[in-house]
Amino acid sequence: MRKSHPIRRVVLATAATVSGVVLMLSLKPASDPAAAAAGTAPQQTAAGQEAPQGGTRPAGAATGTVTGDATQTQYGTVQVRLTVAGGRVTKAEAVQAPKGGLSDQKTAMAVPKLNQEAVAAQSAQIDAVSGATYTSNGYKKSLQSALDQMKKSAPSAPSGSSGTSGSSKASGSSGAGGSSGAAQARTVTVTGKVAQTQYGPVQVRITVSGGRITQASAVQAPQGGLSDQKTAMAVPKLNQEAVVAGNANIDAVSGATYTSTGYKQSLQSALDQAGG
Repeated sequence: MRKSHPIRRVVLATAATVSGVVLMLSLKPASDPAAAAAGTAPQQTAAGQEAPQGGTRPAGAATGTVTGDATQTQYGTVQVRLTVAGGRVTKAEAVQAPKGGLSDQKTAMAVPKLNQEAVAAQSAQIDAVSGATYTSNGYKKSLQSALDQMKKSAPSAPSGSSGTSGSSKASGSSGAGGSSGAAQARTVTVTGKVAQTQYGPVQVRITVSGGRITQASAVQAPQGGLSDQKTAMAVPKLNQEAVVAGNANIDAVSGATYTSTGYKQSLQSALDQAGG
């Protein structure tokens, strides 16, 4: 019987060993499951945390009520409260005002007018009521304080948010013509300055929409005696003329020249404020 050569046995043993090692390597998983899970989980967690940070919240407008600081005047305290909706003043009221004696009459006369003016102007730039200067000044100071609080409480859009950039693109693409069109399309209500006449004050309020007067009214007009009749006759005609003409170049009503002249002066003041 022929014996195997020693070198041949070594070669066969080495080949068997290499084959076994290759087989074991081929059966080992490509990666450690624990390591794979550890690599994937943090990525999912990070994505979950970034979502709230990447989202944008549109800027909201102040809504609710704000009360201005109490203002001391020579005749008493004045304090104004505003009701705000959508960033605009929808109601104004004096929660404190001078009382007692003649102050009661002046307060009853002045405060309703001041409340009306505050809503119309949407600012503290309102006229003092004749005969109630101290109350008017105190009202305006408290009103400004309330407006300041309103601005502070209004949330603002995050810097660099998509809503802001989108708005910028829109305004940029529209050009100067687009900006002008937006201004003409807005609706505003403004009150003209008080025009003093021989028979009493006249003050006009107008609503402007799309660059045209859509409504006109006299918030003040001569009263008492014959003035009541003249006012009742003239003011409705003047209101109608203002809407039709769209400007202050309207005819005076016969028999009510002073009232007509005062109306036209206050109307022009209101148009100047509205930019018309």
